[in-house]
Amino acid sequence: MDTSHLAEHAGAAGSFFASIFVVATLSMRTMIPLRVFAILTNIILIATAVPTHNYATLILHAVLLPVNTYRLHQMLQLVRNVKKSVNSDLSMEWLKPFTTERKCTAGEVLFYKDEKADSMFYIVSGRFRLVESGIELPVGALVGEFGMLSPSNTRTQTLECVETGMVLSVTYDQVEQLYVQNPAFGFYFLRLASARLFQNISTLEQQLAQHATPQVAEPKPA
Repeated sequence: MDTSHLAEHAGAAGSFFASIFVVATLSMRTMIPLRVFAILTNIILIATAVPTHNYATLILHAVLLPVNTYRLHQMLQLVRNVKKSVNSDLSMEWLKPFTTERKCTAGEVLFYKDEKADSMFYIVSGRFRLVESGIELPVGALVGEFGMLSPSNTRTQTLECVETGMVLSVTYDQVEQLYVQNPAFGFYFLRLASARLFQNISTLEQQLAQHATPQVAEPKPA
């Protein structure tokens, strides 16, 4: 069999398998398996484009292969980081690549109670306080996520900057896109938000306990 026949068979086989992968991707709803199949499609079409000298297909999928590989790595890394955060210190470092920087000055209000919520914030530096509860948020805290989870989609408290600092903001639309791309992200994000809610409840209980404890008067010197 000459090289032309081999090329024809290779091209036909490649087109067949590529068609199967394309049909399979249409039935997928999440991003990780979609990326895996896209990578397999890229590899098969590159392999079949070489013997057929189909340089247009070869160049196209040679470009798409590293893009799909990078996106797959990014999504897997995101899920790993969220899992790690849930099981350790509740860090939100994983969220940084999807955020926008915002500098805040002392006295500035980032959002008010009962207003429409459309984004959440990661505190990088400075001091910030939830006005109604009096809770001061440390560096590395996430705030504003409850507005996304509440039925009314409104802020539950007012956030004020106490000392000049910087926050990273991420819109709810971006978070929803991450969830659609990988439901595992949404599950661990919900666990993370729930853990922070329990932290806030614990802090309030401690504050109430301190106020409820009667102050014992110190004995006056004779």
